[in-house]
Amino acid sequence: MRRSRLPAGGANIFQKIRGKRAEAEAAGQKLLDLSIGEPKGPALSSARQAAAAAVLSDDESMHAYQYNDSAAVPDFSRRFVRAHLKKAIADEDLDYLPISGIKPILGLLPLACDCAREPITVATMTKPGYPIPADWCDYHVNVGHYALALNAGNGFRFAVADIAANTDLIMTNYPHNPSGQIAQAAWWRQLCQYCSDHDIRLFNDAAYISLSHSEDSIALSEIAAGYPELSWAEGFTAAKLIGNGTGWHVGAMVGSADFISDMKEVKGKTDAGFVAPMAAGVIAALENDQSGIAQFRAMYRRRLDLLMALMTACGMRPASQPGAGFYTLWETPSEAFGERVGSAEQFNFMMIENTGVVGVHFGDFLRYAVCADVGAMQENLKAAFEAAAVSYD
Repeated sequence: MRRSRLPAGGANIFQKIRGKRAEAEAAGQKLLDLSIGEPKGPALSSARQAAAAAVLSDDESMHAYQYNDSAAVPDFSRRFVRAHLKKAIADEDLDYLPISGIKPILGLLPLACDCAREPITVATMTKPGYPIPADWCDYHVNVGHYALALNAGNGFRFAVADIAANTDLIMTNYPHNPSGQIAQAAWWRQLCQYCSDHDIRLFNDAAYISLSHSEDSIALSEIAAGYPELSWAEGFTAAKLIGNGTGWHVGAMVGSADFISDMKEVKGKTDAGFVAPMAAGVIAALENDQSGIAQFRAMYRRRLDLLMALMTACGMRPASQPGAGFYTLWETPSEAFGERVGSAEQFNFMMIENTGVVGVHFGDFLRYAVCADVGAMQENLKAAFEAAAVSYD
């Protein structure tokens, strides 16, 4: 019999927002879309030109499977990772792995921790946070998972006391989506020491590290390499790096040799690697066009400042001050449009239906992105939030 074999109501928050957005458009609502966490416009010209040359190349390796290495772009993973770090790290006991972006490898991390044979417990940063790590864990029958404590009170940085005693793997996301919070060296050191002492594998999704707006922002790699007993890995991606790079599914991991070796085994059995010409384009931009990357970073910083000032002036209360990326996070008002507000979801849908402003609700918070040109929208955004007439108890 033809029927869905999945339980009802399984869509994640992004799928639900896309559906609500389409529904509002069909009803004739003009949207002011701040929900999209995807940069607009083409990738950097430097990346596109290098990728075009690679596509036209007769080099057989440029058109072949890449698997767990990249003969087409020699030493890609090491070069890609190093271009993201502020300081060099010693290669002793480390290994590297090319990946087709971070999202697909999140589901391989529990497998690399042997969840196919044994039950494991995974801690995620998903309340509020990017839901994909928890979504992947849900698909693994031997994985139990829980969300670490993240809130305005702890600056969206959990404490080691929040880690359950039986945890096998921690999947962090710094800089954090949706709060824009960064991890500092002292915080990483405390977490690395705890995980080393308790035999917990540690992975960080560093997708936004190149868009850090604070000198205090630091990658896990720059700290974890100093803990010889720690089993760790960190993933980097081009998706937020070169303008609109979301379609350029290229990235790399670095980590302790044991963890990367396990990832290589699982990934090698299930994945044929990235598209080599895109990797050639990305590495060209990283190594030769840091000024172009800096321009995008500065653009997001300006947009963040503009949106933060505009919404605060309209009575919205920020949950955090973003230190990286292109997201702002806000507390949910208790009243809007003359009505009581019971949840972030209710407020978000009220804004969509009444004004066309689209955000993403994460638990008790609202996320508004600046991937779109908020400067061009500012008068309409100001009118929308003034019409909402928000207040807090």
